[in-house]
Amino acid sequence: MNVSFLPAKQDILPGKKRVAAYARVSSGKDASLHSLSAQIAFYSSLIQRNNEWDYAGVYADEATTGTKDSRREFQKMLKDCKQGKIDLILTKSISRFARNT
Repeated sequence: MNVSFLPAKQDILPGKKRVAAYARVSSGKDASLHSLSAQIAFYSSLIQRNNEWDYAGVYADEATTGTKDSRREFQKMLKDCKQGKIDLILTKSISRFARNT
């Protein structure tokens, strides 16, 4: 298994963190869509209430699988991380990023 690590830039660590969140549901059912909107609202509020964080957005995908092809917002979030726009990502579960199956 290959693991990639994106190290934090040392010059941004002392101040406020630019924080984003990633939310994903696995199907288009009404209950799942409600769950997605609830996750977005929760993370938006959580990030904006923290005085030590700057809101960097919530990235959200409705996907049928965990493949990257169906996760446009996930790919956008990774690009923003690589461009130094995000310092920290919040998510419900590590399985939102990837599964080892």
